[in-house]
Amino acid sequence: MPKKGNRKRLKFKAGDVCSESVTVADFANADPAVVKSGRVKKAVANAIEKEVKLLCGLEASQGAVEEVLSSAGSVRADAVGSSDDPDPEDDEGESELKEARKKKNKRKKESSESSDGEDYPVDIWLVLSSYIRPEDVCRFALICRNAWTVTCTAAFWTRLYRRHYRIEVDLPFRLQPASIDRMRCLRACVIRSLFHLYEPFSLRVSKIPALPESTPTTLLNSKCLLFWVKKVSGTRPEVLWEFNFKFKKQGRIKNCCAKSLHLPRQYEDVHLNPDSDCCVLQVTTLNYIFIPVVMGMTLTLFTINVSTDMRHHRVRLMFQDSPLQRGKKRGDHGGTQVVLDPVHSVKLMDWWHPLYPSLPYT
Repeated sequence: MPKKGNRKRLKFKAGDVCSESVTVADFANADPAVVKSGRVKKAVANAIEKEVKLLCGLEASQGAVEEVLSSAGSVRADAVGSSDDPDPEDDEGESELKEARKKKNKRKKESSESSDGEDYPVDIWLVLSSYIRPEDVCRFALICRNAWTVTCTAAFWTRLYRRHYRIEVDLPFRLQPASIDRMRCLRACVIRSLFHLYEPFSLRVSKIPALPESTPTTLLNSKCLLFWVKKVSGTRPEVLWEFNFKFKKQGRIKNCCAKSLHLPRQYEDVHLNPDSDCCVLQVTTLNYIFIPVVMGMTLTLFTINVSTDMRHHRVRLMFQDSPLQRGKKRGDHGGTQVVLDPVHSVKLMDWWHPLYPSLPYT
């Protein structure tokens, strides 16, 4: 029986090794009589590492390959010196790895320097703001912090108003140029004026139908602040009655970015808007209808159906003393019900609507 020591061990050359020539003898479960060290030789490991880098890229292979090689070397570290033959190509692999690391660090440094960008002063953003459209104000403010700061100034909103003002347009008194010169509620007044002066905004309002195609759901869980009735004379020979409900929307989710952006103190009056998150539900009926007091109550049900005469519509409102909790439904009993029938028109107007009834200072 031949001795184990007489068996010839496998010899590998780094130039001849590639992904196709790796054999079972190169792994830890190989015959210990063939590979006494029980680990991959350095020449083979360097060749495999170079092949992996070519296939997967330097960044993807560097960490994983080094981890595998270090774990394989710790299996039988006592036999490293006796089993491996010195190979001049080991030093070449290490030098190539160092050069690759230097290139990687250089690319990271260049990318970090290029990502800093330029910080332009607020004056330049104020000049650029004179050329943006009203519908692009939000996009302009999202460019950077200085651009957002410009949209907070009184100069920005005053220039926007004067750029689109036309003397032939009949504006309410509160939206006239003499009223725009004040700081208080300047932003809200300019936005309301644009729905009279700016054609894309006015066309958007004119396309709103007299009766909504579907029942609006934005009013649910809103608090009724005011209620009034007005007698109007329309195109019809008979007199119409206009029932107005002013609601305050509740439970809005505020933008998380608002925590890090604080409005400049000197421009707080510019952004003041008492009617923010408010809307008016205007229901016009053919007859006067008695309605109970609903101010201070919460709207929990709002429906628009066809009237019993099949020629008009019927509006039904249900008010509760407390708002509905999310995910829960409340029945019709236990609340205050308002039924308007027959209905001529239904309008839901936000605070920026041209027909929205507002106080003189807004």
